[in-house]
Amino acid sequence: MYYDLLMFILNFLLLIICVLISVAFLTLLERKVLGYIQIRKGPNKVGFIGIPQPFNDAIKLICKEQPIPIMSNYLLYYFAPIFSLMISLIVWMIFPYLTYMCSFSYGFLFFLCCTSLGVYTVMIAGWSSNSNYSLLGSLRSVAQTISYEVSLALILLSLIILVGSFNMFDFMNYQFYCWFIIVSFPLALSCFTSCLAETNRTPFDFAEGESELVSGFNIEYGAGGFTLIFLAEYTSIVFMSMLLTLIFLGGDFYSYSFFIKLTFMSFLFIWVRGTLPRFRYDKLMYLAWKSFLPLSLNFFIFFIGFKILLILYI
Repeated sequence: MYYDLLMFILNFLLLIICVLISVAFLTLLERKVLGYIQIRKGPNKVGFIGIPQPFNDAIKLICKEQPIPIMSNYLLYYFAPIFSLMISLIVWMIFPYLTYMCSFSYGFLFFLCCTSLGVYTVMIAGWSSNSNYSLLGSLRSVAQTISYEVSLALILLSLIILVGSFNMFDFMNYQFYCWFIIVSFPLALSCFTSCLAETNRTPFDFAEGESELVSGFNIEYGAGGFTLIFLAEYTSIVFMSMLLTLIFLGGDFYSYSFFIKLTFMSFLFIWVRGTLPRFRYDKLMYLAWKSFLPLSLNFFIFFIGFKILLILYI
């Protein structure tokens, strides 16, 4: 028993270290890709073609002085980014392992619970800073995240009803012959867009609309606090890429092709950032409630009916 517990802790620590390293290099990939989109080089001065750049940035951010706003609610202000990163890393527990990891049956429910908790960290970070700009930014971010979470949950529930299980392994087994992206392409597109909105990425980056909100809910954070918020955002990007690959692109997590697909999904996040302008704010909820919600509800009802037909006739 103790051996199993020790192996679980070691496995989880190794997973977290790998995720954090991948986040570091995702920032480098993003800066490179955005550079080539804008017809320039991107970071290429540090080391060989700029590869040690992320570690440079990390050391610079950690060594900076931590600002303390006098009027802030200090304890909450201090702990909000820590909890934000902690939630982003804990969600990785649902990554399906063959041995010594809690590949539990209700993985998707755990994911939905953790993403819902992520809203509170943003809200507390904005409120505890005691600044009008950060409070407005956090309110925007919370409204957006909750709106698109509804669509995301319905999309996941549609496929869960089709598979008949909350387990990641069953999703992999069901896609042995045909990927779900072929069966439900509109769902895959709306799921990807909902993931963009969940992670506050362009075209949904209203939480940090510089022109009107001066960097949004994280305006009062610098140095370590900003680093933790930044890490939490990029960790959730890598996680969403992994989830989309698992659900729609075969989910064969034991093979190299899974990681190639995961990298491609992360690249799509960056590509969208380099291509699309920010939405007009009044169009945001229109897209969530008038486009995605009817689509996901229709698919949800369709899959329920399809499942009942399968049960009755097979």
